[in-house]
Amino acid sequence: MELQLIRNATVKMSFAGKMLLLDPYLGEKGSGPSYTGKEHSPVVSLPIALEEVLDGVDAVVVSHVHSDHFDTTAREILPKDLPLLCQPEDEQTMRDLGFTDVHPVAGTLWLDEISVSRTSGRHGSGAVLKDMGVVSGFFFEAPGEPSVYWAGDTVLTDEIRELLRVRKPDVVLTHSCGAVWGEGVLILMDDAQTAEVCRISPESTVVAIHMETVDHATVTRKQLRETARKSGLSDERLLIPLDGETVQIRARS
Repeated sequence: MELQLIRNATVKMSFAGKMLLLDPYLGEKGSGPSYTGKEHSPVVSLPIALEEVLDGVDAVVVSHVHSDHFDTTAREILPKDLPLLCQPEDEQTMRDLGFTDVHPVAGTLWLDEISVSRTSGRHGSGAVLKDMGVVSGFFFEAPGEPSVYWAGDTVLTDEIRELLRVRKPDVVLTHSCGAVWGEGVLILMDDAQTAEVCRISPESTVVAIHMETVDHATVTRKQLRETARKSGLSDERLLIPLDGETVQIRARS
């Protein structure tokens, strides 16, 4: 399999003969809202041309419809007949936007040879959860490919710890910028929680994304790497790709 981080949680994933586009956040720098009042997001530009992002895409997977995951630009320019996988709570939104091939993932859904299973997430804690709403992660499996667990917008929970121990994914995609909401409530994994994911799932390659793109982030790539090294984690165990960077990962033999 091959992953290309575009920006934030937007990833092109080449998997079992399909090119999947995850969480398309495609607007120009500063075209979206500010989440803290400091700076309009995204705070960086796309690393490649928009046409290149869309080139070869066979299906889109949207974890939830927050503006830093499925923005106005994506809603307008994505071909409306592209297969679009989403959580059931967002199905009607997608249809109202004109998408005609919408596949809500309640349990497990098949995209040719690819099994896509929905996983749970918790986008913060306490009263903040009412603001954040329902979010999902997804687990991808296919013959000859490494299993991929995309955690989505979530903090580290006991349910996720159990999933890592039981399902033992080959690859884990974490949203690791330590974003906060309201009175500093953590709504995404930070550096400490990402390091814990690596410890819980020692045979997994962890790929940290959702970095250095939104103005409510609190953890940089440099900080995450420093925390990982202090925790005894090698650079090979925790990948922290730059925007536009491509990584290749093989299935465990």
